[in-house]
Amino acid sequence: MMIHPFSIARLPRILFGEGQIVQVSEQVAQYGQHVLLITGKHSFQQTAHWATLQQAFQDKNITWEHFIVSGEPSPDLIDQAVQQFFHANIEVVLGIGGGSVLDAAKAIAGLLPFGNSVMDHLEGVGKELPYLGPAIPFIAVPTTAGTGSEATKNAVLSVQGENGFKKSFRHDTLVPQVAIIDPNLLISCPPSLIAADGMDALTQLLESYVSTRANPMTDALVISGITAFKQGFFAVWGNKDEHAAQMGRSRLAYASLLSGINLAQTGLGSVHGLASPLGAYFPCPHGVVCGTLVAEATDINIKALQARAPENIALDKYAQIGRLLANNLKLDHQTALSELVIVLREWTNRLRLPTLSAYGMQRQDVEKVVANSRGSSMKTNPIVLTDEEIRELVMRRL
Repeated sequence: MMIHPFSIARLPRILFGEGQIVQVSEQVAQYGQHVLLITGKHSFQQTAHWATLQQAFQDKNITWEHFIVSGEPSPDLIDQAVQQFFHANIEVVLGIGGGSVLDAAKAIAGLLPFGNSVMDHLEGVGKELPYLGPAIPFIAVPTTAGTGSEATKNAVLSVQGENGFKKSFRHDTLVPQVAIIDPNLLISCPPSLIAADGMDALTQLLESYVSTRANPMTDALVISGITAFKQGFFAVWGNKDEHAAQMGRSRLAYASLLSGINLAQTGLGSVHGLASPLGAYFPCPHGVVCGTLVAEATDINIKALQARAPENIALDKYAQIGRLLANNLKLDHQTALSELVIVLREWTNRLRLPTLSAYGMQRQDVEKVVANSRGSSMKTNPIVLTDEEIRELVMRRL
């Protein structure tokens, strides 16, 4: 088989494994002595790692400023941080938290050298001026397993409400210099967060696998990532056997990392195309949107491909994942496709993922969501869905 040309975007240096959190101060010191530390509101500060990190900073004569991100970051929040620390001589930005924290830290690191508004560069809104960099060195330490933001070049920012939006500030220079992934940091995550973020990672792996920009290298990473996800996710979510949960956290963190690496190379699909307007107009957590839509999006994609593009390689890829999730590599093509949807639906129900109406969405809102779903993620879906198919997808989970 001939391998067609492909390219791989820049990745951070990756430090992965239990206990890697101790590497943070050493990595920070390689870039400077004055750090802007960005965290969530409570979770990391309530762990023993908080005091350990402060002591490590003192031992290395690292001075630090602290900025808190609560909830999904908005352009106003980014601008506030940039103005607050523009003259603070920050040499390195350290983000420790979930995807929202890392996205905010990434955007702040990009703008601190210049002091301008993120609205100057945000895709699809504002001035859309080109961003040229360079950013201040950024070190990413995820404390959840879902978004893979530690491996990407885009910072997702949102304004929620009737005229809301969810858009990316995106550039190669925004990729973290270092990503430190310590599975032990997942211990503090409640089951609901594990469920939503884990399904986000799974969705990113699945969508990148069938993306129109997929390549043999990303395909191999997907199989590795989904295998790890399948082996680890429910051990962490159920959390009844600590030994199993410990192994599961490592596998889940690895799957999440690979999902971020892949989305940065291939783009995503219809679930993430819909996640943008849904997250803008309603208070839907991103992971919940992914988890609640992925089974039905997969079913609709498969049916559309069978009807209009039966020779599309995405159908073979969906079947391969169906065999993997069903633990039966001997399933015939059609049975494997059906089994994939069945397993995803079973997981959606088992995790009790909310429907969209739980966040205030109503039937009269569907058309607006459909009309605003054709952003960059929808462009790499394996087949162009009609408005009617996107509408059906939303209605199934309303």
